[in-house]
This record gives sequence, structure tokens and C-alpha cells, in this order.
Amino acid sequence: MSLHRRLQSLNVEAPAPSSNSTSSSQSSSETRDEAHDPFVELKTKIHKLVIQSVGPALFRSERAEGAATSRQELEHAVHDAVNQSIEDDATPLTRQERNQLIQEITDDILGYGPIDPFLRDDSVSEVMVNNHYTVYIEKKGKLTLTNARFVDEQHLERIIDKIVSQIGRRIDESSPMVDARLPDGSRVNAIIPPLAVRGSALTIRKFKKDPLKMEDLIKFGTLSPKSAQFLELCVKGALNVVISGGTGSGKTTTLNVLSAAIPAEERIITVEDAAEVQLKQEHVITLESRPANIEGKGQVSIRDLVRNTLRMRPDRIVVGECRGAETVDMLQAMNTGHDGSMTTIHANNPREALSRVETLVLTAGVDLPLRAIREQAAGAIDLIVQVSRLVDGSRRITHITEVGKMEGETITLQDIFIAKPDEDGAASGQTSRLLGPLTMTGIKPGFLDKLAQNGVTIPVSFFAGDDGAGGPGGSQGTFGSNSSFRRSA
Repeated sequence: MSLHRRLQSLNVEAPAPSSNSTSSSQSSSETRDEAHDPFVELKTKIHKLVIQSVGPALFRSERAEGAATSRQELEHAVHDAVNQSIEDDATPLTRQERNQLIQEITDDILGYGPIDPFLRDDSVSEVMVNNHYTVYIEKKGKLTLTNARFVDEQHLERIIDKIVSQIGRRIDESSPMVDARLPDGSRVNAIIPPLAVRGSALTIRKFKKDPLKMEDLIKFGTLSPKSAQFLELCVKGALNVVISGGTGSGKTTTLNVLSAAIPAEERIITVEDAAEVQLKQEHVITLESRPANIEGKGQVSIRDLVRNTLRMRPDRIVVGECRGAETVDMLQAMNTGHDGSMTTIHANNPREALSRVETLVLTAGVDLPLRAIREQAAGAIDLIVQVSRLVDGSRRITHITEVGKMEGETITLQDIFIAKPDEDGAASGQTSRLLGPLTMTGIKPGFLDKLAQNGVTIPVSFFAGDDGAGGPGGSQGTFGSNSSFRRSA
């Protein structure tokens, strides 16, 4: 006998189907989803009983200093309480159903409900909750509809409130959208009614527990060994770098990887909306913007933080993303002694990235002619790294482009590395490759003198040959192995 029939025999009523044949598709979906899960009423009942028994311990654990120990003890307490409640309820359950109930209720109390298994799964890169009965995940760049669902809209709102309250944010009718982060650094965006018409929406972009390294990007085919070596030397040589790309293309991941090349002795200050940049250096200060409070006061913007950063004696300034008036201050910092600064920007190619910079500067209300803005950008930015997400879900660095000087009214750009369409992919049996590897154009960049002033020397012969897919000598092991290119002490 199925669980559904056993519950019916015990007078546990399942939700009845809607009698209105003309009901909306949303209502029919909700009715179908709730009927699909016969655990709903049982889980709700046990959840309330467990909260009553372990609620005080749960409250104390959030404030305990031994967080790891308290968490383990609390997990045991919740597990025992759920187990005991199921026994007291005397509902006939198979071992598999019992274990599933225990796991789901424990996730709901200690974690984030039905999406908790996806947050534990390292292969899942993004979790997207469209409403309480529709949850998508991203794996290997592909979106997949899951069977996970929340009990109802109130259940989803409780999980959202739990997430945002952990970092002192709030979400309610007066402030119905929020950017937050999980304790592991994963970025969270939530939006609730009345802005979200069909129910609350939650998007979580996960961060790997172990940040990717340059070797990982080479392994994934994101860039070639020789281009990786070149980028590492550019960061060590204090070039100002802008990472450009579309949403979800991997800009922040690339920023993290490049930031790892910053020498440990330098003072680094990061500025972000939600702290995502994961630097392993010791001399790092992380700043995070703050929204206005319920009275509309107390807001601290990215621009305010960038201005304050200039008074904190930074060697490097890393801005998570320039999306507004802070672009003016970022250019000023790059132009006035803070070489080696980095940021990201939304654009589809290097030329559009410069146009985007001009637009963002104009949003600050700066009364400057367009040529003056372009001269500021040309003088500040040394290198643009273009990241793209391809239709097969892979992320690739497609351009490494030098920003030159002004010629007339135009900023000159020249590609140092470029990935072209893979015309020979089918012939070689690699039909899934949409782009060939990053290859050198043979152009010698004009910033070699600046690199040399900062202790990094790259011989002209470095730009003479094409490394193809495997770097010098065709081996991935050549990354970073040529000591003559390293930064001098």
C-alpha cells in the first residue's frame, strides 16, 4: 500500500482537486504539486512539534561562540526530536519514507528547506526559485527543472527571511527586494510580492568552497597556458585591468583568479555590494555597501566606499562591479597612483566595455565633454579581459585586449590574445568546441615599459610565437615555469 493510501486510511486528508475547471494555470499547478506530496500535513505537524521542543536551543546556537560544535549538537537534537515525533504520531512509514521525512524536516529547521540538497551539491552552480512550486538549478552551464518545491508561499517567504536576516538585512512589503549572501559567500537575490506578481522569487549563485585557480581555468579550456602566464604577469606588474562580460559569464570568478596573483606584501581593499571576492592574501580589507534603513536613511553606496578607500592607503583597489557613479572615482583612482586596480563591467566585447564606461561616468552627472571622459578611460585602463558564456554553457575568455591612446575621437584597442571560431573542430572530432583556443595575434603591447618599471620583464620574443592550445611546447605544464618572466624581487 502506498503512503498516500495509508495516510487516507488514517483520516489524513489529501488536498482535493479544484472543482473549477476554468481555474488559472497557476492555481492548478499549485493544487497538483500539493497533491503530489502526501507528506505535507504530516511534515507541518511534526515541524511545529520539533520547533516547540528545540526552539530555545536553536535560538541559543545562533549566538554561541562554538558555532561548529553547537551546529553538530543541534543537528543531533533536531534529528532525535523528529524521530521521536514520527514515532509518537504512529503513522506507518517505510524506512525510506521515514529517512526522507527526517532529512526534509531537518533541512527546513537548520537549513534552507527543499533547496538545501542543491546547496550541498558542489556540481550545482546556481539555484533559481521562480515560485514556491518551481525550482530550477544550473549544472555545467545548463538549466534543469527539479522536483523540489516549497509547501506554500509562506514557506518560501520564511526561508527568504531566514537568509536575509542572517546578515542584518530585511525584506518586507516596504522593501520587497534584497541582495544578500549565505555564510559561505554565495550571492543571494530575493524579490517578493507585490513586485513579484506570481509569488516570491529567490536566486542563489553559489561560490565554490575551494576557489578556482589559474590551473583550473586552463584545465577547463577557459584560457591557454601562455595567456594565463601573460595575465598573471600583468597583474603582478600592476596593470589596471577591467574584466568585461555578460551576466553569468564568469566575471567574478575570473576576478578572483587574477586577484590571486597580487603580491602578498601589498595592501588590498575590496569594495562590493555583496562580498564575493575571495582573496587569500593576508593584507586584505573587505568593504560592503549598505542599503537604506526603513526610514530611508543610512545608505552607504559603492561610490561612498570607493571614495573612502582612497583615504585608507591602498596599494590595490578591487571593485566587485562598476555599475553606476562609482566608475568616475574608480577611473580617478587608477589615474592617480593606485596602479594594479581591478573591476568588472557588463559588456559584450572590449569596445562595448569602453562605451559602457563612458555611459556610467555620464550617470554620475559629471559635466565633462565626451573626449575628456575618453581620455580619462584611455589613461586609466591598461587591459580588458573579455569573458563570454557560450551556448553550450561553457565560459571562455575570448579577448585579452590592450587599451591604447586616443586617435582623434576614438580610443585605440589591440588584441593581444583572441579566440576565434573553431573551424577545424569538426575535422578533429571536437564538435562541441564553439571557439578555438586563445591564440596570440603577434602584436607587442605598448605597456611593456610600465611592466618593467614595476619589476616585471617580458621579452619581445614572448609575443612572436603562437602557443595554440597547449602553450609553449604544447604542454599545459609550462604555465608559470619560465623564471625569466617572473617579477623581480
